[in-house]
Amino acid sequence: MSKELTESKLQQALEWAYEKAMDGIPGTGTAKEFADEYLSNNDNALDATNSLIRWQNTKAATSGFLTGLGGVITLPVTIPANIASVMYVQLRMITAIAYIGGHDPRDDRVKTLVYTCLAGNAAKDILKDVGISFANKLAISSIQKISGATLTKINQAVGFRLLTKFGSTGVVNLGKAVPLLGGLVGATFDSVTTNTVGNVARDVFVGDGSKAKVEVGVNAE
Repeated sequence: MSKELTESKLQQALEWAYEKAMDGIPGTGTAKEFADEYLSNNDNALDATNSLIRWQNTKAATSGFLTGLGGVITLPVTIPANIASVMYVQLRMITAIAYIGGHDPRDDRVKTLVYTCLAGNAAKDILKDVGISFANKLAISSIQKISGATLTKINQAVGFRLLTKFGSTGVVNLGKAVPLLGGLVGATFDSVTTNTVGNVARDVFVGDGSKAKVEVGVNAE
């Protein structure tokens, strides 16, 4: 069976990784437990988020971490284990950050925004294109105003970005271009990418501690 990542396989893999991030896999806690751990060890949501991102970056850059993780997970769809592992690690981080910010990742609107964060720096452009812009964080009340039609538009844009990210020319496979240094290059790149994704999730769900300025355009009403 081909391991080429198609839109259908991507969606199945994302749904699987999201479920595992929320419910946990052997050896790891749930996203909620992950969030609670950092909230209990820090003075506020912003500090908890930054601490979580730092830990996740270190973990993602650890040699063999993703390979080891791939050994304990079974995918319902055939895609490379390294891609599945990155999806799981980053989704677990994002959903934990959403919890820290007071959001419920089981809400379809929040779930769509979690997937959007996977797109990294492109996330804010995706949201802006559908009429959602923010200077700090997205307030819960603003998220609740996002319509089903807008969610569909966001999901379509995110799907395109993630196919590029996780596909044959995506960031996950760049390390393979240099076999001798593949492990080192791949681990470093995963860390950089994970840091970017974490920072975007912090901006969306937690903010920087200042007063939020959120605008939801007519397309999101």
